[in-house]
Amino acid sequence: MRVRHVLRRLLQLPLFTTAAVVTLAVGIGANTAIFSVVEGVLLKPLPFADPGSLVALDHAAPGVNMTHAGAAPFLYYTYVENSRTLRDVALWRTDAVTVTGLGDPEEVRSLETTASFLQALAVQPAMGRLFDARDDVPDGPLTTVLTNEYWRTRFGADPGVVGRPILLDGRSYTIIGVLPPRFRFLETRPALLTTLQFDRAKTFLGNFSYQGIARLKPGVSLDRANADAARLMPAALRTFPPFKGFSLKMFEEARITPSLHPLKDDLVGELRPALWILMGTIGMVLLIACANVANLLLVRADSRQQELAIRAALGAGWAQIARELLVESLALAALGGAPANLPRVDDIGIDGTVLLFTAAASLGAGLLFGSAPVLKYGGPQLSNALRAGGRTLSDSRDRHRMRSILVVLQVALALVLLVSAGLMIRTFRALKDVRPGFQHAEELQTFRLSIPSAQVKDPQDVIRMEQAIVDRLASLNGVTSVALSSGMPMTGDHWSDPIFAADHPYQEGQVPPLRRFRMVSPGLFQTMGNVLVAGRDFTWDDVYQSRRVTIVSENLARELWKEPAAALGKQIRETTQTPWREIVGVVADERNDGVNQPAPTTAFFPILMDHFEGSDVLVRRSLTYVVRSPRAGSRALLDEISRAVWSVNSNLPLASVKTVQESYEASLARTSFTLVMLAIAGGMALLLGLTGIYGVIAYTVAQRRREIGIRMALGARRAEVMRLFVGHGLRLALVGVAVGVVAAVALTRLMATLLFGVSVMDPITYGGVCLALVGATLLASYLPTLRALSVDPARALRAE
Repeated sequence: MRVRHVLRRLLQLPLFTTAAVVTLAVGIGANTAIFSVVEGVLLKPLPFADPGSLVALDHAAPGVNMTHAGAAPFLYYTYVENSRTLRDVALWRTDAVTVTGLGDPEEVRSLETTASFLQALAVQPAMGRLFDARDDVPDGPLTTVLTNEYWRTRFGADPGVVGRPILLDGRSYTIIGVLPPRFRFLETRPALLTTLQFDRAKTFLGNFSYQGIARLKPGVSLDRANADAARLMPAALRTFPPFKGFSLKMFEEARITPSLHPLKDDLVGELRPALWILMGTIGMVLLIACANVANLLLVRADSRQQELAIRAALGAGWAQIARELLVESLALAALGGAPANLPRVDDIGIDGTVLLFTAAASLGAGLLFGSAPVLKYGGPQLSNALRAGGRTLSDSRDRHRMRSILVVLQVALALVLLVSAGLMIRTFRALKDVRPGFQHAEELQTFRLSIPSAQVKDPQDVIRMEQAIVDRLASLNGVTSVALSSGMPMTGDHWSDPIFAADHPYQEGQVPPLRRFRMVSPGLFQTMGNVLVAGRDFTWDDVYQSRRVTIVSENLARELWKEPAAALGKQIRETTQTPWREIVGVVADERNDGVNQPAPTTAFFPILMDHFEGSDVLVRRSLTYVVRSPRAGSRALLDEISRAVWSVNSNLPLASVKTVQESYEASLARTSFTLVMLAIAGGMALLLGLTGIYGVIAYTVAQRRREIGIRMALGARRAEVMRLFVGHGLRLALVGVAVGVVAAVALTRLMATLLFGVSVMDPITYGGVCLALVGATLLASYLPTLRALSVDPARALRAE
């Protein structure tokens, strides 16, 4: 009955109720939306049985400054055979295979795994069977398992697919099973899985080209598993021989150490701090909204002084009045929280946990802002305080103090959010000013082609085919240049190995720092818009004659020889037993890992080489083609590219088709997302904060209308009266700014990992935000005062 009475009273005040509900809906709705993302990404467990026992088998090598080396076959066998804490140990890596014989050729994503991989995930097949030991031995049968989505889209959900052959990279595989519909593994989204088929007798130290997973045995902690893995490291190094050109001493100096961690961490990655920071900032918006509604309730409670005084005089206790005020607050909070649950439920992923959070946020908000009028008008001293009140009395300092404190809180929180948004804006501008190692990215069309050995076996023939495709593409209308590369900037495509310099001494067993390796064709740097700082580019004669030449990045040249020009003619090699290769050029640095990461030191090699990393002849069969044209990204150009490629080899599908601009924008995605969300939060905070200041000044002016009339009647000038009230708003703003600066200095340090090229104490950001906030506060104080001064003093006095 009391709730119905409260709701009826709120409906009788539509302007007040609407303002409060909309303010709360903004705060609670924003928190619900962000929490739905946090819950889906950070809090939900992985969709596997007993997900808490799944761990990623990562390793570090502090001796060569590697924090995430991944896993290797020699460690896989070590853990399988000797671990006391791990079970279902498995290795995996992403790959791409060309599918032929099913219509047009296509390249699809695949997972290469050990047979134990799906067993570790406790996956059951939807059809057929999964891999077992017979599929994972050298020279064993070639088998594949399809994902449910690929089975439906490519095979029409044909139940007779099990047992059928499928051509992958020109080799016949047998389909042995189909995975269940809900199978997802991190962010890989493969079409099919194949086995790695390691040969233990040919396993060497090194080859960290894989990722690993395992399950903790029952009752085993992660710390204990790491300790057990560390115990096995010395034995692992002595069980397997080192890779040709390396020594046991080198691996000992690398200091390989286990870094096992929950598998879920690999999915969350760098998003964790950004999402929690956003959750905190949106929480501040809710606090500002609560302060705003608390001010509205205080104003409303002031207008009900006579009613509350009469009720107190008739015997209503302070607890009864406090309870009614609190019920009114909770009703407003419930109404404000309700809109957050309705729109686009399927899109934002609202589930039971999110609904529970929304309910808790609404209840918490109601208690928070509802406590202000309760504390002021619901105390045991209520009777005396209310009987002393009256409409003709001016508000005392005590009655203004709480509203002023709430305004200061709003300004302080708004400043924190605006400073955070300002720092991200400065970060984004700094990232945009970085020279990434290419120009006019929107004109660079890229795609990958893979030439399987089953189609073209001879390495020289592979190069001739790749050059023929380059020539056909170069003849297309609007194409200015074409080149090839094993990886592209902003994509993270690379591999790393040590580089030995002929003129640098190395102690026995010393491992030089790891460098990025890329294999490129002649003309790549010109096509990308990068510049040769010194020397020359590769030529096709270098490629066909397998000349032992290399090009290095500017930062690598400066590190080893101080000046780029000094690197020309120097010799480097990747192991202690491979031939020396002469540096013929130095190219400007490239931001391979994203514009927010330092440019890695890189060595570039031709796409055909002899005696490289243990191979007599090494040819790059899978390469990214880079086409520079103002038509990049258009459907017409892609159709012409496809026809040009298929005129050379009709069995080569185009894969990973995108422009460099897309990769560039993807590298900025986290910063862009954080910037937009913080900007929205800052804008909401500023709007709510200014609304609160406007409301307080407007109410103060209204309460002192008679005083204004007297001042004006006695000859006070408008400027003096204006200064009185605007000065009040300015004082509140300055106190809020001071408090906000202290809070921002403390809290923005949590954003350090998100910033680039700007300090958390950036004076431009702090100064600009403070000036903008003070200026906006002056405007919010000026407008209600100007409105009051437009009233005739005689009318104001008669109204009182």
